[in-house]
Amino acid sequence: MLRQNWWKILCVVLLIYTFVAGFLGPVPARPILNETIRNYYFHIAMWFSMMIFFIISLVYSIKYLRGNDHIFDIYALEYAKIGIVFGVLGLATGSAWAGFTWGAFWSNDPKQLGAVVALLIYLAYLVLRNSMTDVDKRARIGAVYNIFAFAMLFPTIWIIPRMVESLHPGGSGNPAINADGHIAMVFWPGALPGWTLLGVWITTLRIRLQLLSEQRLH
Repeated sequence: MLRQNWWKILCVVLLIYTFVAGFLGPVPARPILNETIRNYYFHIAMWFSMMIFFIISLVYSIKYLRGNDHIFDIYALEYAKIGIVFGVLGLATGSAWAGFTWGAFWSNDPKQLGAVVALLIYLAYLVLRNSMTDVDKRARIGAVYNIFAFAMLFPTIWIIPRMVESLHPGGSGNPAINADGHIAMVFWPGALPGWTLLGVWITTLRIRLQLLSEQRLH
């Protein structure tokens, strides 16, 4: 049991470490950000984890197109779903952060808008799949669309927002946040792997339930 569940235990330990060190540990004094810099362990980690899950989903979509194995389609779907969940959590934590540093929870900042567009594209992936009843057609079209959705992450989140003025750290006089010192000691070994493992844990449970439900139908 320990050999099978060690990573789940590690997930719990890392998240406890993240919360304790994140809320009680020292943080650098930065103008504008002040104590809200602690949200780095949550907001930034959510976006990193989201990207990891979307990459995994992309890999399984490509695997499905190459081999037509139905289980790859299930993996691609569930990892896309958990990626969307973490993306929404990233928006929520970012909005809370903006309310205390920018004076408004939503300011139509380019990065905020780009993140919304990216998530809407992925939500359309779920809608597209649900609109089709043929299993093979749904999986194949869904896989192709999933590749397109991943490609759109780069202009919507990483490229276009960096080409215009933004209230995010590093733009418009807002100091950039460097993951160094205590922030690095909490974020890299704790927050990022902790949240990522939690997402993998949830996804594996959902995949297992999906496979069980399909076995009952057959």
